[in-house]
Amino acid sequence: MPAEISIFDLFLQASLLVKSVMLILLGFSIACWTMIVLRRKVLNNAQLQLQAFEDKFWSGADLSKLYSEISARPHVDGIESLFLAGFKEFARLRKSNIGSPQVVVDGTHRAMRVALSREVDALETHLPFMATVGSISPYIGLFGTVWGIMNSFIALGAVEQATLAMVAPGIAEALIATAMGLFAAIPAVMAFNRFSHNVEKLENSYGNFMEEFSSILQRQAAVEQQ
Repeated sequence: MPAEISIFDLFLQASLLVKSVMLILLGFSIACWTMIVLRRKVLNNAQLQLQAFEDKFWSGADLSKLYSEISARPHVDGIESLFLAGFKEFARLRKSNIGSPQVVVDGTHRAMRVALSREVDALETHLPFMATVGSISPYIGLFGTVWGIMNSFIALGAVEQATLAMVAPGIAEALIATAMGLFAAIPAVMAFNRFSHNVEKLENSYGNFMEEFSSILQRQAAVEQQ
């Protein structure tokens, strides 16, 4: 019965270039899985925070008290940062008596738009890296495979009598590079698509809140002007 060759043994027998390709892909995979765990936690927390804040906001809580409560925290993000930016700008413009309610609301809307852009950028952290890993890993693995098979056939051409047993280990170790490329790329692509969808949903929810909050502030400014 022929002795079994492990993946680790094939890695040790591979050429320096193929080993480098495998190590690069392994590093990509480890980094990508780390980012997947972190992004999942961040996006789950953002969704929970969104639900908790909207429940409190639409329960009829006093906006000034809600602003004071949130602004007292050392760190604010997510939808709460939009609320803080909007209410702070609304209070500043209202105190300055700048003009019509529409001017006040426009300024408030711009402040929330800036906060929204920052929050979306924060939510999309690491997503470009996942997209890059998903795109290039199969090609990096294929490069290692082509190089390994090429070396195997070059070595095979140097002997007088070629057998499958002579070339099989070299081809096997080269194909591991392609397998590792797929191992790194598939989770990266799946995570990128999933997280991009989650970020899009959060962005839509933030945008809807921003529009509804602007309408509330516009009505309040109109009442105060009368």
